[in-house]
Amino acid sequence: MIAQLIWRQAAGHRQDRRYLRAGDNTRVQLQPCGCDDEANMISADGPSTKSEETRDAGEKKRGRPPPEMLHLLSAVSVWLVTGTTISSLNKWIFAVYNFRYPLLLSALHMLTAIVVDYGLIKCRMIQHRGVGEQDLTTSAKCKVFLLSLTFCASIAFGNVGLNYVQLSFAQMIYTTTPLFTLAISTLILGKQHHILKYTAMMPICLGASFSIMGEVQFDQTGCLFVFAATMLRGVKSIQQSILLQEEKINSVFLLYLMSIPSFCILAIAALVLENWAALQSPFQYDQHLWGFILLSCLGSVLYNLASCCVITLTSAVTLHILGNLNVVGNLLLSQLLFGHELTALSCAGAALTLSGMIIYQNSEIIVAYIDARRARTPTGGSGEDVVCVNENDSSISETPEPCSEEELYADNQVHEKTD
Repeated sequence: MIAQLIWRQAAGHRQDRRYLRAGDNTRVQLQPCGCDDEANMISADGPSTKSEETRDAGEKKRGRPPPEMLHLLSAVSVWLVTGTTISSLNKWIFAVYNFRYPLLLSALHMLTAIVVDYGLIKCRMIQHRGVGEQDLTTSAKCKVFLLSLTFCASIAFGNVGLNYVQLSFAQMIYTTTPLFTLAISTLILGKQHHILKYTAMMPICLGASFSIMGEVQFDQTGCLFVFAATMLRGVKSIQQSILLQEEKINSVFLLYLMSIPSFCILAIAALVLENWAALQSPFQYDQHLWGFILLSCLGSVLYNLASCCVITLTSAVTLHILGNLNVVGNLLLSQLLFGHELTALSCAGAALTLSGMIIYQNSEIIVAYIDARRARTPTGGSGEDVVCVNENDSSISETPEPCSEEELYADNQVHEKTD
């Protein structure tokens, strides 16, 4: 059920349409609409009927082949499990076993990613259709290196912050990532967003403020590290999207390229900054500690690989929507494993932040729904309804699709001139 909902949201394509204006008389007046997708044009061999198009669309929506559906379910399950448990596992290593080497743990994460991704690429289990490492330009290599700096810094700051703050508090701060992404893309890249996305920032900021004020064991140092990790996450998402779109690098191959310099940077930082004098012999630590560290490393790799699979099979928007489940799961695990106290102010902050995230991540769906509702209302006082039908379609659908606001405006301009 959840896989079908994910697929229906990710699927969907635009069709050529034109206006249909039906009045009190039987005369029908059609005007062509603009077309953005040439792939949906009817071939010269002959136009297809509306019933055939409806039947084909129904066959596509009924479901995927069993292997592909199982692949999607497996990817979503692995992503949810690893995304929910990885932060709790790291916090368990730091809090229960008093392992005070977050940079070393981050470096081990990167080393595991290098080994696993290299094996997948060499065994051809990952279909690499982008540019190869030898085909990368100097500019692309610089972008990958800068992304590696941001990537390893965000992971390191996040793990360092978990040494000082509660897991539930860190999760609430992480949910403000869209705020930094939106601010950076607007101020630096000059990209404009819909007003609904800016509106969604209000409950996110208010919720984060409530979470900070309601935190029982507030630590300023840990809060600064977590905020730095959150800001770097926003920068990383912008850098990653630029590389994937402009350089056409496969996402798994990009993860492999990022892991190499990230491991070197984190290993050097761990050697220089962390207190190795207090490090005991590996045999003196609890044997379960190394098992948890291994699980943490494998979980981080599986999380990134599952993210790539979910994005490939559905969309990035679907991945962000599922991310809300990870936040809720981490909050519940924080309560069960560590007994962290949540005040009423913290709960209110969590609710506000999650509501803002839902509005932000579903802004396009909300805008499309509002536009569709507006399009169904009569315009121009003529008492006539405006709907759209498919281009080159000889039949009229019984349940036609509403036109967009731009199409309605253009159609009204034509009728005002003819009147």
